[in-house]
Amino acid sequence: MRSITTFDLQYAHRFYKFRGEAQYLHGHTGTLSIEVEDSVNEGVNMVYPCNEIQKTAWEVLKNFDHALILREDDPLLPAVLKVYEETGIKDGAPQNTMKGPAFKTELATAYPDCRLVVTKETMTVEGMIKIVYALLHEKLNIAKITFISGCNVACAEFSTRNNIERCPLCGISLDKNGVCSKCGYKK
Repeated sequence: MRSITTFDLQYAHRFYKFRGEAQYLHGHTGTLSIEVEDSVNEGVNMVYPCNEIQKTAWEVLKNFDHALILREDDPLLPAVLKVYEETGIKDGAPQNTMKGPAFKTELATAYPDCRLVVTKETMTVEGMIKIVYALLHEKLNIAKITFISGCNVACAEFSTRNNIERCPLCGISLDKNGVCSKCGYKK
């Protein structure tokens, strides 16, 4: 069975070296759905609490919300960073409160203080799915991710092989010591 949750993301990007409208810097409202698959946890009668999927995924995804996403070889990148430095916002501003922890993977690097994500590949709906899966697959048994951005939609299904032990009282993942961070249950 699956638990499903969705996220709305506002972001700007462009397709560097692309022929067509997407070569221009533009913005989107994207909707990302994550489907988590597992057996129904007998203690709480659910696969995984959707609010906990939200919390786990949002820690990563908030780096993409209201962010600029550029490919690492885009000549706009150094120009944007220069303007951010000149205007005093490169290292963050007091108003920049909705940011997740910085991350660096093979596919993307998040600079939360700059509200910037730098990607290895052009940021497409398919690219977003690859990045999100790479960031979250060890934390959640992700069976499917769907990303809708404008009229573009992509989805990918994944094998759920993780053996993530969950709390019988609240359904969330136990830490490496068998303890629930939410309710304190100990295995």
